[in-house]
Amino acid sequence: MGILFCLTASLILAPFCAAGSAAAGVVTAQVKETVDKVISLSQDKNLKKPGKAAERRAAIRKVISQRFDFEEMARRSLAVAWQQRTPQERKEFVGLYTDLLERSYMKRIEGYSNEKIVYLDEKIDGTYAVVRTKIITDRNVEIPIDYRLLDRNGKWLVYDVVIEGVSLVNNYRTQFSKIIRTSSYQELVKKMKNKQSEELFDEKGR
Repeated sequence: MGILFCLTASLILAPFCAAGSAAAGVVTAQVKETVDKVISLSQDKNLKKPGKAAERRAAIRKVISQRFDFEEMARRSLAVAWQQRTPQERKEFVGLYTDLLERSYMKRIEGYSNEKIVYLDEKIDGTYAVVRTKIITDRNVEIPIDYRLLDRNGKWLVYDVVIEGVSLVNNYRTQFSKIIRTSSYQELVKKMKNKQSEELFDEKGR
């Protein structure tokens, strides 16, 4: 699927391995809370024991799902094609979309290489907010990553991630639209299912 589910997917939550921050606002605090939980789970000695990989991944995915509005991300990524889908098709698409992004993230965090995340600032405009961060790699390369969030009854949920100026949702929207336009929606789902099978196979080997 081209560059689908590669670098941008692997950075969806940033590497989340060591954290630093400026003075945190309410939205930043909620994002950081998720980061800290993921760090704790990924470094849990008990969950690093042999045979604990599935339990560790499930625990981390649960934390991720509580901070990301994957249905909103899926809807925005599918754009006008979302309106043409039945409720069952939407449910299936959201499930595939969520599963693939979470698995891409798990692969990233398991390949942790001493990156650090720094929280820069946040901007709130009504029910929308942006939390600006940057990742500092072990080679001291800085990667800007912005989180776009929606206020859902006091809980701020991520609906897009902008990496080095490139929107994750817009990137997927372009790729999904191209596949649907040149082939069909059914072909897009087929490709996503094939990618899901590949990820499952890779996980068994890790």
